[in-house]
Amino acid sequence: MTTHTTTVTRLLHSPLTRIVLGLIVCIAINVGFQLLITKALDHTAISHPIKSIIKGLMVSFLFIYGYTKFYSFYEKREITEFSSKKIARYIPIGLLLGAVLQGLTIAVIWLNNGFHVVSVNPWTSLWPLVFSGAAIAIIEETLFRGIIFRISEEKLGTYLALALSALIFGALHLLNAHSTIASALAVAIEGGLLLGAAFVYSRNLWFPIAIHFAWNFTQTGIFGAVTSGNALHVSLLTSTISGNPLISGGAFGPEGSVQAMFFCSAAAILLLIICHKQHKIIAPYWSKTKRVSAINPSDTAVSVLISAAKI
Repeated sequence: MTTHTTTVTRLLHSPLTRIVLGLIVCIAINVGFQLLITKALDHTAISHPIKSIIKGLMVSFLFIYGYTKFYSFYEKREITEFSSKKIARYIPIGLLLGAVLQGLTIAVIWLNNGFHVVSVNPWTSLWPLVFSGAAIAIIEETLFRGIIFRISEEKLGTYLALALSALIFGALHLLNAHSTIASALAVAIEGGLLLGAAFVYSRNLWFPIAIHFAWNFTQTGIFGAVTSGNALHVSLLTSTISGNPLISGGAFGPEGSVQAMFFCSAAAILLLIICHKQHKIIAPYWSKTKRVSAINPSDTAVSVLISAAKI
């Protein structure tokens, strides 16, 4: 093998190249299939809610399939981060954690007389939001935790990779309506840090996907609050949120509140403490500390509670 060939091979398989190519391929898959599916559904007489459900299902499946095929070929490995064996283990606890954190955030607003329910709507109208919300969680977690964090962690180590992926995640939310530096920092902590820690703990994407989905769905679909400055969708509760922006989150929504940052950062720190005790933290490549085993097949939801009780 020539020196030129060796250099090209190293460049092709460098972390930065793997991140960039992965993002390009996965974003192209997402955009391409979304356009094709939308165009195909537009030529049918199916109602808009059913179209949303079908689109959410198809986009989610095709995106996961595309990511799995691309990285199994590129990195010559089994894609364990989407292992079906861990769905039943991590999705329920992730859904519970995301819903509880959002519920606590809204509870603080309510205790400060800032949350008022105007009406209760039919729950059946929420199904399109369930499937579209799941697709969003799958896509974002794959891009940020499955690609950016996972690959950068190999060289930078767990903590620096967490900081990098969280900052990128928060910075991109500056493009949202009503965003500020403070709201971007809040999203970096709530989304980037917490969801990154969830991936470190589970070493699969189902756990952060479940947390991400439950957080957004509980916020918008249940409580009828704005999510990251985006327009409101149909929700179970029609509500009004007012009061001090530090507590209510202002026009950006409850994600921009101080209590949301507190609850999510506390959960993230707890997960990272557990990860440290279970030797799941990876040191940067320049450290003399040996890299530890990242996966413990015996982990269960119960082990989280047991480990937490020992802290």
